[in-house]
Amino acid sequence: MNNLLFSLNATFPVFLVMLLGYILKSLHMLGPGFVKEANALNFKVALPALLFLDISTTNIREKWDTSFVLFCAITTTIMFFTIWGLSKLLIKDKSITGAFVQASFRSSAAILGVAFIQNMYGNAGMAPLMIIGTVPLFNIYSVIVLTFEANTEGEQKKLHKIKDSVVNIAKNPIILGILCGLLASLCDFHLYTLFTKTIKSISTLATPLALIALGAGFEGKKAIAKVKPTIIASLIKLVALPAIFLPFAYLLHFQGEKLVALLIMLASPTTVSCYIMADNMNNDEVITSSIVVLTTFLSAFTMTGWIYLLRCFHLI
Repeated sequence: MNNLLFSLNATFPVFLVMLLGYILKSLHMLGPGFVKEANALNFKVALPALLFLDISTTNIREKWDTSFVLFCAITTTIMFFTIWGLSKLLIKDKSITGAFVQASFRSSAAILGVAFIQNMYGNAGMAPLMIIGTVPLFNIYSVIVLTFEANTEGEQKKLHKIKDSVVNIAKNPIILGILCGLLASLCDFHLYTLFTKTIKSISTLATPLALIALGAGFEGKKAIAKVKPTIIASLIKLVALPAIFLPFAYLLHFQGEKLVALLIMLASPTTVSCYIMADNMNNDEVITSSIVVLTTFLSAFTMTGWIYLLRCFHLI
């Protein structure tokens, strides 16, 4: 019973905040433009500030674990190229390939991940190292697959989009926040208290704002669009990936906060930014939205199940 209560306390508060967002939208307290503006604020300001603060205030030299970071990066790479390769072979409707691949492998590691770990341990734990090893690759690989699978004609257009994508990767606020935080940590750079408190105040917006916006952006009609690929992608995201890769993590003796961070990387729901990228890069935004909604809903149960299982085996 204690293990079940621990699991429920780790996951359900996160989803109750999302439910609050949906209720507020239903009561017309949040207007139609809220989700778009909240996501833009989170993507460009609050989330980079959170990542910068988490990483810069972490003693990376002391906590650094090369095998852990490499495991995160290698696993992310294997997930991406395996799902992409199988999708090219098995998906008949080629117009959904890019959206399907992105939504199947890309977790909400930076937003929901940090929320889960803070809920369990009271701090970011090993999330900064997991974020360093995965989030830049999530963004880079998403740009690659959405570029090559975009519903456009002509190689010139595609080459032009690749150039734009390289620029967008270099300007990505999340990647810049991670790199600046890593540099500050490695150089032992300390900001004045005035600036530290300001960044901390901004960063505290990231998680609750993202959760409320995700709940407010829930659209039931889109959740039932293209049901079969949506269900398959959701099962890959929430069940197959953790079932395949967590045993390898155990064999490498990752336990406690490291294993929780890896669980977040593998089994957390598809990030809402997938929808924004798919929509802006001429990929199927409808199936992306459906997968985001379904994985977010189901993960309330699957994440609880995974945490309960790991807890029963005394791994976390």
